[in-house]
Amino acid sequence: MIINEIVGNVQQIETGDRIIDLLHLEWFEATKRIQRKRTQSGTDIAIKFLKEGQRLKQGDILYADEEKVIVVEILPCEAIVIKPTTLYEMGSLCYEIGNKHLPIFIQDDEVLLPFEHPIFKWLLASNYNAEKVHTRLLNLLNSTVQPHGHASENSSLFFKIMNIGK
Repeated sequence: MIINEIVGNVQQIETGDRIIDLLHLEWFEATKRIQRKRTQSGTDIAIKFLKEGQRLKQGDILYADEEKVIVVEILPCEAIVIKPTTLYEMGSLCYEIGNKHLPIFIQDDEVLLPFEHPIFKWLLASNYNAEKVHTRLLNLLNSTVQPHGHASENSSLFFKIMNIGK
């Protein structure tokens, strides 16, 4: 089965009494545009996203018919969670992590990143409130700044940061 687009998400589309077949993905697989995977029930699928910037999210529906729905499930992994206490701490933390070219996830006013022991030790030595947890990394911060216009550009994180000082 070839998947070229996301049908919807279980938060917006009712699945009813159809069988839910989960596609388990690691956090880093959610941004891959081309990949071959097997669902929990054994259905082979090929994901081929042609557009730039498409990424899979928790609960995305990749296929639906009268009997079955294939739904993305991001697997939990070891992660570092940092709980910044000030806006300054949030900014400096994200700057430092971004300077190391590491992926950053923002969830529930916390900064998360995949666990790496040297980074964890550095965060603790730098007096950040960091802890190692087992969780899902769901909300990857899009660090690529796109200078051309979009209908939703006024709500992007980049736009909000640039307008803080105004």
